Amino acid sequence: MKKLFIIQTNYIPWKGYFDALNMVDEVILYDDMQYTKNDWRNRNKVKTAQGAQWLTIPIDVKGKLHQKINEAVVSDRYLDWRENHWKTLQMNYSKAAHFKTYADVFEGLYKNDNEIHLSKINHSFISAINSILGIKTPLRWSNEFELKGDKTEKLVNLCKETNTTDYLTGPSAKDYLDDSLFKNEGINVHYINYSDYPKYTQLYGDFVHELSILDLLFNEGPNAYKFMKSF
Repeated sequence: MKKLFIIQTNYIPWKGYFDALNMVDEVILYDDMQYTKNDWRNRNKVKTAQGAQWLTIPIDVKGKLHQKINEAVVSDRYLDWRENHWKTLQMNYSKAAHFKTYADVFEGLYKNDNEIHLSKINHSFISAINSILGIKTPLRWSNEFELKGDKTEKLVNLCKETNTTDYLTGPSAKDYLDDSLFKNEGINVHYINYSDYPKYTQLYGDFVHELSILDLLFNEGPNAYKFMKSF
């Protein structure tokens, strides 16, 4: 049996993203998809004393409305985004129990990298977080494969090319996925359940689940896996 997860790269994703990575034998980062504004590809939420706040990587979209995710680059008008994001994290998490545990890792990612392609920026953060959590699942890019067919057919063909028996996907895929195409190829489809996560120690008032995993790491440190589902 081989389990596969196909997902777009997201910026500092939430805990459910990493649970999915940890549940499978292989991951395909599907950044051949069209880039969409105001989505998880280039932004995520962290918690502040004023509530959840977006951290957004500014992307150059002028005249590029149909670009793919792997073609998206940082706008040259906002090259200081890295410094601003790191300052925001310092300001809001410096008092978290485990901020200092990971500060060097993330400060390095923000200050020592000049990459402008969104996919590669996301990949760097995802890889670093995988290392912290001990997730060893191989990450591959969709452009390593021949993408054929419509939306669901492409996914089925990726499963076939990787000898996948079990395809995992998020619950929102129920709105567009044609399960029968997988069934016809002997591939089982599983929808991940992202509900009922336990609460953990968190700063600033009422608990919020829908945040970047950085919130969990800075607050719980090496115990972060205890508040996830796949470990």
